[in-house]
Amino acid sequence: KSVMQIETLRLTIANAGGKALVIAPLGVRQEFKRDGKMLGVDFQFIRRPEEMTDDQQFYITNYESVRDGKLDPNLFTAVSLDEASVLRSFGSKTYQTFLSLFDRVRFKFVATATPSPNKFKELIHYAGYLGVMDTGQALTRFFQRDSQKANNLTLYPHKEREFWLWLNSWAVFVQAPSDLGHDDTGYALPPMKIHYHEIKVDHSEAGYEGNGQALMFRDSALGLKDAAREKRDTLEDRAAKVAEIIGQAPDDHWIIWHDLEAERHAIQKALPEAKAVWGSQDLDEREQRIIDFSDGKFRYLSAKPVIAGSGCNFQRHCHKAVFMGIGYKFNDFIQAVHRIYRFLQTEEVEIHIIYAESEQEILKALETKWRQHNEMVGKMTDIIKQHELG
Repeated sequence: KSVMQIETLRLTIANAGGKALVIAPLGVRQEFKRDGKMLGVDFQFIRRPEEMTDDQQFYITNYESVRDGKLDPNLFTAVSLDEASVLRSFGSKTYQTFLSLFDRVRFKFVATATPSPNKFKELIHYAGYLGVMDTGQALTRFFQRDSQKANNLTLYPHKEREFWLWLNSWAVFVQAPSDLGHDDTGYALPPMKIHYHEIKVDHSEAGYEGNGQALMFRDSALGLKDAAREKRDTLEDRAAKVAEIIGQAPDDHWIIWHDLEAERHAIQKALPEAKAVWGSQDLDEREQRIIDFSDGKFRYLSAKPVIAGSGCNFQRHCHKAVFMGIGYKFNDFIQAVHRIYRFLQTEEVEIHIIYAESEQEILKALETKWRQHNEMVGKMTDIIKQHELG
């Protein structure tokens, strides 16, 4: 993906002149510098316009610098967002800020390995940012409201084919060279094996319904309060399971994914050798740890998907991951999986998913979203094979 972005920007600047900017998550700039050298493109990392020079054409910065107003993207002829997923939430600060911030940029691109993994309507946020179609207009044209569930929009059945063809007019899903009629040698991913680890819970503490009726089973799917309780009550058992799993292959490199600060502390206690990254950590220190793990300088890294789950390349030295818990945010999950299950990975990938016995409904929801993601990718791949890029 980074190679595609670099070559696209190189050709754009060669024809249109000016300067190009890549906006990327933390820990990714080294990847662009490495791939840029391969293509004869030299990237300079900047946070402010004062760091730009007349003879430098290609720059890279982090999302924080643009979102916080330190660097104006309109100083550049072409801009590529390395992770389109930052635009997936309509109400997010990033989306609302970016929607009008790039108005004078001539050439805009977005790139992601996980386009709209569970809600097709999120794809229209990319169209809104790129100026293809107003998001409200696209919603009205293609989506119907669900009378049973608020804010749940689904594609009109008679508009489905039109929607995918419209999408293919301004976006392209390329999974492998064979999608465009080329040889897949060097791009065939190794197998991926999923391991599930269920943590037993004490159902005698299931609690009561609002009317006083006793519950027979603990069920975190009942609501946020119940889900949080399950996370809290199974914390030490899940941390112990993480240490047990890693202890079976201690010489391998492992990425440990978690969602809560309490989980990070529990991991440090159960596995003192693990190094962590977290939100309030110094940005440079956090980025250096991500880069060092990517370069294989230490074996165990614990992180939240929202911090290190996008853009990072861990596949060169790591092929094993543990999810200390599960939740409903499929985008975070699938992004985290693809930190090691990506091109240049040579080993069989192992994904270990730890969940409480009471979280079976959450697990089912996660697996359903995974299946929907694969179906969407299949539809787009078929359209590309039929129409090519025309």
